[in-house]
Amino acid sequence: MNLLTFVLQAQPQAPAGAGWSMWLMIILIFVVMWFFMIRPQRKQQKELEKFRSGLKHGDKVVTIGGIYGTVEEIKDKTVLIKVDGDVKLKVDKNSLVKDFSETVQ
Repeated sequence: MNLLTFVLQAQPQAPAGAGWSMWLMIILIFVVMWFFMIRPQRKQQKELEKFRSGLKHGDKVVTIGGIYGTVEEIKDKTVLIKVDGDVKLKVDKNSLVKDFSETVQ
């Protein structure tokens, strides 16, 4: 008996269903990850797009940088917001989120 046949005989054999159960676990992990992470994120992104496309004069908004203001003028990609008094800022539409400060109180 040579060394090669001894090594081949000494290796343990995997159970017959081990390959399928491994693939089942991997698929289950991806399904759970999609259900708890990707799906809610897509839903939130759709709501944000709906909000941005439905902006109108007088809506209260917050920029990503934390600046609170009121919508004065809306263009294709930019929005003019009134910050304080006569101070107005022109910001990108994608940098706006809804102002929830009044609804929380």
